[in-house]
Amino acid sequence: MIAEPSWVKSSYSGTDGDVCVEVACLPQAVRIRDSKRKDGPQLAIAPHTWEAFVAHVQVD
Repeated sequence: MIAEPSWVKSSYSGTDGDVCVEVACLPQAVRIRDSKRKDGPQLAIAPHTWEAFVAHVQVD
């Protein structure tokens, strides 16, 4: 059986729950989904792509 990945809610997600994004980091891909649609579509990107994205959007 394949274990479900650990999903983490974005710290930038809205506090009222209307715009929430979750991320699961796996060795082969980083998966991104809407937290309100757990059975909905997911975006999967390469880990190095995710690292570049995070480095670009981080605020000091």
